[in-house]
Amino acid sequence: MTIWTARPETADDITAIRDINLAAFPTSGEADLIDALRTDPKAWIDGLSLVAEGSDGTLAGHALLTRCHVDGAPALALAPCAVRPSAQRTGAGSTAIRAALDAARSLGENLVLVLGHPEYYPRFGFTPASRSGIRAPFDVPDEAMMAMALDGTRPVPTGTVQYPAAFGV
Repeated sequence: MTIWTARPETADDITAIRDINLAAFPTSGEADLIDALRTDPKAWIDGLSLVAEGSDGTLAGHALLTRCHVDGAPALALAPCAVRPSAQRTGAGSTAIRAALDAARSLGENLVLVLGHPEYYPRFGFTPASRSGIRAPFDVPDEAMMAMALDGTRPVPTGTVQYPAAFGV
């Protein structure tokens, strides 16, 4: 069993992160999205692009949180998340996601949104965003648009998600 450790990306990881996303998805869309987000100072937050690294130094997973908004209130979008196909179902993705959520919590962030597989993301604490009065700016299955408050004592904004320009929505 591989033991994964997570850490923030460094400049040396950019090519490997692109390679992970190219391997994990059928098109270059996610890899291109990361490149575009990295150049957007309104979206990119240093320390919230996390990689999962094996004991041999190989990067296998990546999770990215960038700034989005819910009716003008700051939130984070968890997207994309990717794992090399050869390392899927080994915990690399979960390691990167948990580290990203912990990093966001340590920065004082609260609301994280994800549009993803409803059978995967609830393990991290995500629930349908509609329960919090949050909706996507486009039609998606209710169970696929999810939200999570990192600090249950803080209020969560309601309304429509506004993604960074790089998302193209």
